[in-house]
Amino acid sequence: MSFDTAMDNTISEMAKQAANKDGFIAALDQSGGSTPKALRLYGVEESAYANDEEMFGLIHQMRARIIKSPAFMGDKVMGAILFERTMEGDIDGIPTAEYLWQKRKVVPFLKVDKGLMDEADGVQMMKPMPDLDALLERAVSKGIFGTKMRSVIHAANPKGIAAVVAQQFDVGRQILGHGLMPIIEPEVTITIADKADAEDILLAEITRQLDALPADRQVMLKLSLPEKANQYKSLCEHPRVMRVVALSGGYSRQDANAKLAQNTRMIASFSRALTEGLSAQQSDADFDATLAATIEGIFQASRAG
Repeated sequence: MSFDTAMDNTISEMAKQAANKDGFIAALDQSGGSTPKALRLYGVEESAYANDEEMFGLIHQMRARIIKSPAFMGDKVMGAILFERTMEGDIDGIPTAEYLWQKRKVVPFLKVDKGLMDEADGVQMMKPMPDLDALLERAVSKGIFGTKMRSVIHAANPKGIAAVVAQQFDVGRQILGHGLMPIIEPEVTITIADKADAEDILLAEITRQLDALPADRQVMLKLSLPEKANQYKSLCEHPRVMRVVALSGGYSRQDANAKLAQNTRMIASFSRALTEGLSAQQSDADFDATLAATIEGIFQASRAG
């Protein structure tokens, strides 16, 4: 079998898992701005590192510990979203994305956005990504299946929400051009008073963009847990959508799981809710037991809908 044929078979296997398998996507993609907080919650204070290089080394150790934990397997963890530096790193001498698929049967995704612009029209658009094509080429060479990029909606502002969704789909088409699966993430802030109204506008805008995609194209969607149960059911059933996943958005894991279970066919893609209760100070046995219980809870909530 040629290398290209083997790669095609691998991508096809990953696509089947991403589209159909029970489970959830672990979001292990905290970037520069959110890494200190993630480390603090993990019990590592800022005094433990002197610079960014040491900080990213420590967060890589945390992610590697999670990925190597016995419960972190493709039977319940369908996929995992990586930060760029994590993709460039190794676990036990094996490139991270390759380790995820070959050793854990977990589909690897990559966070590709470069952060958020200042708020305007009630939203934060993504910063420009002039080097995106080069990053996507590198992702393909590393065995990445798909990508993720995040914008944020802070108000039920039709102009702002339309702009966020248009930008997400524009970049999504660029990603599709490299043979990668884009996860489009227009997050709605969970604390805003007009969240339900914002979600109605968002649903309409996403549907409009999906309807305009060619028949042979699909995307994935990552959306805040909605105020109304099954708000996004029509998106789960849309022929241009491979999967709809939910972000925890600041809800505790218990609340996030309860909300997720009310939404048919949505599965989790949790970050902070996944690592809640994990600590650098835990023994491996305690760490593994805590993570196993967390994975089981998120897995069951993802199936419940």
